[in-house]
Amino acid sequence: MDLLNKKVFVTGADGFIGSHLIEELINEGAQVKAFVYYNSFNSWGWLDSFSKDLISQIEIVAGDIRDPHGLKNAMIGCEVVFHLAALIAIPFSYNSPDSYIDTNIKGTLNILQAAKELNAERVLITSTSEVYGTALYVPIDEKHPRRGQSPYSATKIGADYLAESFYRSFNLPVTIVRPFNTYGPRQSARAVIPTIITQLLSDKLEIKLGSVQPTRDLVYVKDTVRGFVEIAKSKNLIGHEINIATNSEISVGNLAQKLIDLINPEAKILSEYIRLRPEKSEVERLFGSNDKILRETDWTIQYSLDEGLNSTIDWFKVPENLFRYKANIYNV
Repeated sequence: MDLLNKKVFVTGADGFIGSHLIEELINEGAQVKAFVYYNSFNSWGWLDSFSKDLISQIEIVAGDIRDPHGLKNAMIGCEVVFHLAALIAIPFSYNSPDSYIDTNIKGTLNILQAAKELNAERVLITSTSEVYGTALYVPIDEKHPRRGQSPYSATKIGADYLAESFYRSFNLPVTIVRPFNTYGPRQSARAVIPTIITQLLSDKLEIKLGSVQPTRDLVYVKDTVRGFVEIAKSKNLIGHEINIATNSEISVGNLAQKLIDLINPEAKILSEYIRLRPEKSEVERLFGSNDKILRETDWTIQYSLDEGLNSTIDWFKVPENLFRYKANIYNV
């Protein structure tokens, strides 16, 4: 499928990955409708940071993924759907699991129902590597068992199975896209890399983290969104799940030390109890296989970890960007 002049609908467009995906889709020549979370501040999230020229190329609609009627009305006329809207912070899912069910499961159901009724040509549902839980084997391929180690991951597993059921029951052209640990400019402070960088750039000498033993497969955001686009172009992936991963891993502790070496070698890592996940909930190892995406699409990794980290640091060094973050508090 060529995305040129395709009418494309993106939920979660105001967020980290969603805003980067919007830019990539514009570069592909798509006609983009961005679905952002309604709020009384009239904030469009990260889309507010876009240039006037870029904003002029996007149709922006505010609404709520939990509202099936407003969502369906917003989707009318769209041919391709990228569903990224979700609650994603794992610690907050311990406190408010109901909201994760409403947003991640019921919100996905609303997308699937609307896409079915409106005869969408392609529907990409965003999953997460967290659905795998701690790796039983590596690299983790798409056949790896699912394990709900947090309320967040449990709701994403539920959403994945709903998407699969709509493909099997109604022949809805669904693909489940499963990015591993995406990072880069605009990522929220609840993620580990912004947590480390913002503390370092705020001249902290004790960098507060949770567990430093777990490993993660880190994908730079521009590689992630190119993965979404290449997956959308492949009709062979309808009805499939597919990882976006680098086929590598790094521990949180080694990642933190790498960032410390790049920004302020005098800083030290401090593991703080409040930041630790419950023992059985911590995902100890994520190391994803990218064999399928390399085989089925034209996607390749374009950013090494060092290149991605340096680009991310440069973005955070811009004062107006760093100002948006609260390095002094633990962002749940």
